[in-house]
Amino acid sequence: MSLAKIIDEALHLKPQDRYLIIENLVKSLNEPNGEIDQIWIEESQKRLKAYEDGKVRTFTYNQVFN
Repeated sequence: MSLAKIIDEALHLKPQDRYLIIENLVKSLNEPNGEIDQIWIEESQKRLKAYEDGKVRTFTYNQVFN
């Protein structure tokens, strides 16, 4: 079945059924990705170590927002 046919058929569904399709499609886009999670874990650990070692310059809230 072509994408155009799927969309056409979906548009003829009741609103609550279309909502369920949309909800499930959005959920599928937000599924956890272990590889990306691991990359961010490593990056956050690297940033924390740099902070703890005094290798990064920090700013107070007032320095940033005033």
